[in-house]
Amino acid sequence: MTRPCEAYTEILLRRVNRGLIFLKFSRSLKENHEFRRLYKKGETAVSPFMVVYVRKRKGDYNRLGITVSAKLGHAVVRNRIRRRIREIYRINEGSFSPGFDIVVVARSRAVTAPFALLSADFLNLMGKLGVIR
Repeated sequence: MTRPCEAYTEILLRRVNRGLIFLKFSRSLKENHEFRRLYKKGETAVSPFMVVYVRKRKGDYNRLGITVSAKLGHAVVRNRIRRRIREIYRINEGSFSPGFDIVVVARSRAVTAPFALLSADFLNLMGKLGVIR
């Protein structure tokens, strides 16, 4: 009989092996200085739902960062917006050229926007910035 912590670790490893947790061709931006560099030197595209900053970099993978301000709502609302944007990116990940740092800043209208509208808007912005192949 396995102990509860071993069973939980086994479930997590199965999820990782099936690819449910990580993006295939991308990594995440985490450091504050990386976000600031993109805000300062990156190209920008704006819509009512989000702002996208993109900067070309060396490497064969993209790095994605998502920012949701506390002004948009409490943690449940902010995390829901993050999950939706990450899912839109994950679904379309294969159509993006590699070698970019990408930061998505959610705006207040993203809270109530339907998924299809967010998705179309995100792809439109990425096309304007030349990230789509």
